[in-house]
Amino acid sequence: MTSTGEEQGRAGSPWWWGRRRDAVWDVGIAAVSAVECAWEGVPFAREAGIPPVLGVLFGLVVGSVLVLRRRWPIAVVLVGIAVTPALMGFVLGVVGLYTLAACEVPRRITATLTSMSLAATFVVMYVRTRADVEASTTLVITLSVFMAVALTVPPVLLGLYIGARRRLMESLQERADSLERELSLLADRAEERAEWARTEERTRIAREMHDVVAHRVSLMVVHAAAVQAVAVKDPVKAAKNAALVGDMGRQALTELREMLGVLRAESPKAVVPVAPVAVVGSLEDGPSLDALEALVGQSRAAGMVVELDVRGAGVGAAYAAEVEQTAYRVVQEALTNCHKHAPGARVVVRLAHREGEVAMQVENGPCGVDVVQPGLPSGGNGLVGMRERVLGLGGVFVSGPTDGGGFKVSAVLPGAPRQA
Repeated sequence: MTSTGEEQGRAGSPWWWGRRRDAVWDVGIAAVSAVECAWEGVPFAREAGIPPVLGVLFGLVVGSVLVLRRRWPIAVVLVGIAVTPALMGFVLGVVGLYTLAACEVPRRITATLTSMSLAATFVVMYVRTRADVEASTTLVITLSVFMAVALTVPPVLLGLYIGARRRLMESLQERADSLERELSLLADRAEERAEWARTEERTRIAREMHDVVAHRVSLMVVHAAAVQAVAVKDPVKAAKNAALVGDMGRQALTELREMLGVLRAESPKAVVPVAPVAVVGSLEDGPSLDALEALVGQSRAAGMVVELDVRGAGVGAAYAAEVEQTAYRVVQEALTNCHKHAPGARVVVRLAHREGEVAMQVENGPCGVDVVQPGLPSGGNGLVGMRERVLGLGGVFVSGPTDGGGFKVSAVLPGAPRQA
């Protein structure tokens, strides 16, 4: 029973079998039932006083009704109850009750038809037994009850069990299909998250390499331009600038090696990242606010006039590693932009330690008069990278030109100083 009688009735198709073997099985059972009813139709015709041929034909028609058991189980049971007085339709009654109990017919209808079948069988058996056997009434009633229960209850109980088992299997199948769909959705989401994480990681790597390399390379270009300008007039100063270029280059190479070493070390483990990484490399080994003085000193060595102003009661306090690294990178990139776009300008770097936050600002004045532009390339990613870093930590980032013709970069990062 792969489908219910009512559901099949609503289908509207003249063929109600879902599988070929179901049709073969039902036709076979109907044939057996028809032969049985035809055999039992002969004595019925004699008792009714009609020709035996009519009894056989009647039995064939009644038994063939069983072929409709999947589509109209109620009708099959009613036919079986109707022919009970004729003592025919044993297969019809048993299989009909089984089908009725196994399908999705409302239980009140099943109970009603089962009671009718039980009562009809009891009455017929009582009348037949009382007329044929000379015995006490108690024995006749007991025998009739036994036969009625034996012919009615077992097929109904078996049908209820098979129907409940089928519904359980269908429920488990639905749950398995639902789980498979959920797993498919989770796999798609995991793939989307992995792709997003890979994209985010590429962006972070590009931003980190830009921040690490751009500043030192910019200083190298500035010093190289200074060497070219004073090489003939002041060989000592030219040699000093050339040494600074070498130092900057070595520092840039060292930082690149460290970064690439971290990427190579982590690549076998992170085959498919499922969550974004905060920064490339170890945060604890990255730059901190204590290195701002040295950073400003490098710009001063390149000829830039830079003033460092540190304020607040938390001077010298240590913040979370990501906060200190982000603050350092913001100042570093702002100084790099000053080298690129404002050569000869006076620059002020301000750092303020406040309650629960740290603020930084890099402001440069207009370019110096008769200053040769160093011709440094610009990809336009510096301000974007600074903004992404600051907003990623929940801070505030503002940049733009000043009224005096310069440019200003400001950022505020949340984070209370770490306790020693």
